[in-house]
Amino acid sequence: MNTRALATASLVGTLLQVAMVVAGHSSPAIAGMFAVGGMGISLIAGVIYARLARDATKRSAAIGGLASGAICAFLGILVSHLLGDVPASLLALGTLSSAVTGAIGGLLGTLGARRVAAA
Repeated sequence: MNTRALATASLVGTLLQVAMVVAGHSSPAIAGMFAVGGMGISLIAGVIYARLARDATKRSAAIGGLASGAICAFLGILVSHLLGDVPASLLALGTLSSAVTGAIGGLLGTLGARRVAAA
């Protein structure tokens, strides 16, 4: 696993997750989109991982995307829980679902990079 790509993708994802959570803390409309938005951000983190880990195989990109998606989701959900917006039980379910979308993002990022390289 490319640790630099993992750190960068996780950091970007975490910043986006926390921004969404803070905005959702004062806006019910944004809070209503936490699940979709959080998984979307984890997908983006997975794509970022794959793009930064240029030599990654599909499998390693999926694993890196899974890790970066899970890390940023867990931290975002933790902040949301500490703000009193979501129950602690969401830490497990939200992190798991975001890990899956992060893995999908890792795969998509690898496919997109290969199309660019082939063009």
